[in-house]
Amino acid sequence: MTHVIVVGAGNAALCAALSAREHGAEVTVLEKAPEGERGGNTYFTGGGFRFPYEGMSDILRVIPDLSEAEIGRVDVGSYTTAMFRDDLARVTDGLIDDGMASTLVREAAPTMEWLHGRGVKFTLMTGRQANEVGGKLVFYGGLTVEAVGAGKGLSDQEFEAAVRTGCVVRYDSKVVGLLTEGRRVRGVELWTEDSVEQLEADAVVLAAGGFEANIEMRTRYLGPGWDMAKVRGSRFNTGDAIQAAIVAGAQPFGNWSGAHAVAWDLNAPPTGNRIVADLYQKHSYPYGLIVNIDGQRFVDEGADIRNYTYAKYGREILEQPQRVAFQLFDQRTVGLLRDEYRVRQATMATADSVPELAEALGIDPQLLTETVDEYNDAIQWDRIEDFNPSTLDGVSTDDSVRPAKSNWALPFDSPPYLGYAVTCGITFTFGGLKIDPRSGQVRDTEDRPMAGLYAAGELVGGLFYNNYAGGSGLMAGSVFGRIAGRSAADGDR
Repeated sequence: MTHVIVVGAGNAALCAALSAREHGAEVTVLEKAPEGERGGNTYFTGGGFRFPYEGMSDILRVIPDLSEAEIGRVDVGSYTTAMFRDDLARVTDGLIDDGMASTLVREAAPTMEWLHGRGVKFTLMTGRQANEVGGKLVFYGGLTVEAVGAGKGLSDQEFEAAVRTGCVVRYDSKVVGLLTEGRRVRGVELWTEDSVEQLEADAVVLAAGGFEANIEMRTRYLGPGWDMAKVRGSRFNTGDAIQAAIVAGAQPFGNWSGAHAVAWDLNAPPTGNRIVADLYQKHSYPYGLIVNIDGQRFVDEGADIRNYTYAKYGREILEQPQRVAFQLFDQRTVGLLRDEYRVRQATMATADSVPELAEALGIDPQLLTETVDEYNDAIQWDRIEDFNPSTLDGVSTDDSVRPAKSNWALPFDSPPYLGYAVTCGITFTFGGLKIDPRSGQVRDTEDRPMAGLYAAGELVGGLFYNNYAGGSGLMAGSVFGRIAGRSAADGDR
């Protein structure tokens, strides 16, 4: 029987393990973390999956137990393969690898059905991706479905499936190198709590995440200041598998100076908190204002639906004085704030006037008042009745203010006001290894396939450049994990 080692234990890794197992392989999963911190970055996600669908009939393929009442109160619209492909190209400035994009778009929906068949349960993302419009919950931004229980639920369900199907999971097992025989990878060298082991296999699948929790690598590849970013997720994603593969001859690929980074609570811990998980994020900013500590706006809050801007605005915050920004809301839009704004860990203040809000947040009151006045003077009052939070409504400021607010530009004039202090939270890094998108096999620096070595998940490069479309990370991890596991079980052909 073929023996496949899977390095990592997040979504991509466990999809690889499940796929290899169902194709007849004996599977060993090596998790660097102890059991109590298992699951990689997957645990810290919202559990959203981006995939194409024509309408509710396709959604029912992965959520077959929706009631008629539930179906009747939502409008999921459609999200075609063309829309998915266009979004991937648009947010990455056209830099996405064509083969990677084609495989992701083609295999996304079948992989969702495959996950459902492996026991992963899904539900509609009504709490985060829909707003009430005309009496219905209208979904927006091409993201409709999440795993039950969010990231923790997804992780637990995939672990249960892996164990149920006979995969062996070893914890506290840090892979530090690859064993090679000529040009073939034949296993791994790993550190446990009290020993160094060499574990042989017919194939190895690397799926151990990026290097976002490695301060030295972050600063070396992303640039100055990134050593000060907070890490949203696992403290164990330190790039070990990437470095081991490169030492063995793998080809670096993709946007090594880029990363998924978001607005994250200013007082969140340095790495992920498994109780709060992703609720330190603050993603309702399109309906408010964002200012720095000098009271100045520095981005177009309404440039696009948040799914297409949130992963790049973390970098913008990191470049501000003291690496801090403030999201401001008034009573016109407070009802649109997502659940994460209501957790007790949120760093926030309320006030009945703009100067008082500034004082509470540590912003210069005069400068913030001037910014708010300038913004309000640019409101186009004849257009605000067209406000629609679930679409690009074109309700914008006029040309008198910079940066403009391109959509959802309502007056900021209805106290009490709310302010939330945020900084940069890095989710994962975009640079990684080059793979053949058809097989998941790693390519070497001469662009040849590396026998016995496959990869999936955040340590694969070529998908994301400069930016990211919400829900495409978990989807890509599942798609390429499934492919890599199957290929590893079948052997190099």
